[in-house]
Amino acid sequence: MDIVTLLAFAAVSFVGIATPGPTVLLALTNGSRHGLRRAIAGMIGAVLSDFVLIGAVAIGLGALLAASEFWFSMLKWAGAAYLTFLGIMLLRSKGTIDAALKSGAPAGATSPFSIGLKSFMVAATNPKGYLFFSAFLPQFIDPALPQATQYALLALVFAALDFLIMFGYAFFGSQAVRFLKTSGAMWLERACGGALLALAGSLAFYRRATV
Repeated sequence: MDIVTLLAFAAVSFVGIATPGPTVLLALTNGSRHGLRRAIAGMIGAVLSDFVLIGAVAIGLGALLAASEFWFSMLKWAGAAYLTFLGIMLLRSKGTIDAALKSGAPAGATSPFSIGLKSFMVAATNPKGYLFFSAFLPQFIDPALPQATQYALLALVFAALDFLIMFGYAFFGSQAVRFLKTSGAMWLERACGGALLALAGSLAFYRRATV
C-alpha cells in the first residue's frame, strides 16, 4: 500500500471520526463525568471495537449484514436499544457532575472495565459501522496484494486516529466541566443524553436499502 493511498484513507477517516457520533459523545461524557484518566478506558474499548468491525468486514460479515435483512435488523435494534438505555441513564442521572465539581474527584464509582465495555458495545452493536467499513475499506485495498496485511494496516491507522480524536473530546469534556457552574454541568450531561437518544432514533429508522 503506497503512502498516498494511506494518507487519503487517513484524511477521510479523520473527518468521519471527528463528526459527532455515539463513541465521541461517550468520550465527551466520560471526560466530564469521570475525568480524563478514567475516560481512557472508554477510548480503549472503542479502539477494540474498531478492530472487531474491520476484522469482521475483512472476513465478510459486513457483506452478510448488507445481504441479510434479519441479521441487519437484529443488530440494528440491539444497538438502538443500548443507545436508548445510555441516553435515559444520562437524562435521569442526578448529582454525578455536581459531586465531581464539589469534591474534585471523578464522578461516580464506575469501574474502568465498565466504562470501556460501554464504548465497545456502542460501536460493536451499530450495523452502520459494518456497512460503512464494507463500502469504505475496499476503496483502499489493492486486490493484487495480500489483503490481510492491508486490512491490518488500515485498522491500525483508523484506530490511532480514533483514539486521538476521542482523547480530544474527553479532554474538552474534562476541562469544560471545571468552568461550568453546577447547573451548566448538569445540562451538559443531559445534552449528551439527549444526543444519544437522538442517535438511537436515527439508528432505529436507518434502513439497509439506503446504503
